[in-house]
Amino acid sequence: MRVLGLPIPFTGERKKDLSPVNQNRGGWFRVLESFAGAWQQNVEVDFNSVLSFHADFACRTLIASDISKLRVKLVKKDKDGIWEEVNSPAYSPVLRKPNDFQNRIQFFESWVLSKLQRGNTYVLKQRNNAGVVAKLYVLDPSRVRPLVADDGSIFYELQADNLSGLTGPLIVPAREIIHDRFNCMFHPLVGMSPIYASGLAAMQGLSIQNDSTKFFQNGARPGGVLTAPAAISDDTAARLKEYWDNNFTGANAGKVAVLGDGLKYEAMRENASDAQLIEQLKWSAEVVCSTYHVPPYKVGVGAMPSYNNVQALNTEYYSQCLQKLIEDIELCLDEGLGLSSEKIGTEFDLDGLLRMDSVTLMQMLKEGISAGVLSPNEARRRIDLKKVTGGDTPYLQQQNYSLEALAKRDAQADPFGQMPAPQPEAIPAPEDDSEVMESEARAALVELYKGLR
Repeated sequence: MRVLGLPIPFTGERKKDLSPVNQNRGGWFRVLESFAGAWQQNVEVDFNSVLSFHADFACRTLIASDISKLRVKLVKKDKDGIWEEVNSPAYSPVLRKPNDFQNRIQFFESWVLSKLQRGNTYVLKQRNNAGVVAKLYVLDPSRVRPLVADDGSIFYELQADNLSGLTGPLIVPAREIIHDRFNCMFHPLVGMSPIYASGLAAMQGLSIQNDSTKFFQNGARPGGVLTAPAAISDDTAARLKEYWDNNFTGANAGKVAVLGDGLKYEAMRENASDAQLIEQLKWSAEVVCSTYHVPPYKVGVGAMPSYNNVQALNTEYYSQCLQKLIEDIELCLDEGLGLSSEKIGTEFDLDGLLRMDSVTLMQMLKEGISAGVLSPNEARRRIDLKKVTGGDTPYLQQQNYSLEALAKRDAQADPFGQMPAPQPEAIPAPEDDSEVMESEARAALVELYKGLR
């Protein structure tokens, strides 16, 4: 029996509820104020406005496109511990075509953009009759809310999404959602976008651009005041202001004004040089790039490095910016598709990113073949050439010896021949020929005598 939801007699038992995670704690979508009451004066960090800032837009699209263009491989560890690409009817189809309306590039681009913009990526899994994941859908983060039960189990509350096949609100367990997140500084289930740190710099850059736009829309003529040599009445000042605004501003900027009675026009605006407009705009863009860990020259901000080594520049960009995001996606896919075994997993093909120039690539292949590390056919496959007969075996020059042969040589008493050679034994002098012939004749007679007996 229950009264007000409590069992009678009362045993302390209560219904287990799902409590939502407070996403406002340090979330990307709360209003950020530079000072108390700033939002009332339109001094705020607007999320949609920050997304339109050129440096923020360039960083997000660059990272998303560089990751999405990489091919995803299903790899398996062989008996020698080498990871090789394989094909599986259970996992390969969903990696090639995640859903009906997105190809592989579009899917991973949506994945990365959601993570960069919101700090979280929610991917809904759709299974077939065998329980194998057949389709993957990237959900709108604003329509997903994590829930935590009393026992610590995690659920997700999903709102309607026709593209993903959700016709209404639904609560699903964590095993049906791939949740990729980063910068979880305030809650382990709530990620944070880099916009949390770069929002103010982006708004400053937008303000500079908007102000410059208005300045040039006014014919690059700053605002100012009309001064008179003597005192004038308020009515005269109002009439002059109205006349000036109607005839020499906006679309009428640039017309010739005739001033009399000692009237003088004086500009009140600080020029761009004094305001260091270019330096301020560059600084705001560099701050945005730093929060995404993108080298500024990659998005057209700042100077290109003096050394012109494409591979070194791409390696630096990969290690500082992309590697963590790529490793996160690979691990989330392994866990989400049930590839928890150490023998099989997913891996991005980094050759499309860390691509060397032609001269460096040919030099690397040449040295690999000369050192016996690569076979000729392995090197030819790297540059998309067919196999040749006899090219499957690594080659090495004849003067090179194996470590085993060198070990046997070193185990000898004098492996390097530094001890003096022993003197050869004296060869006995041959006997006289006559004596030899006589002894042979005697032996023959003895044998003949034995035969007669």
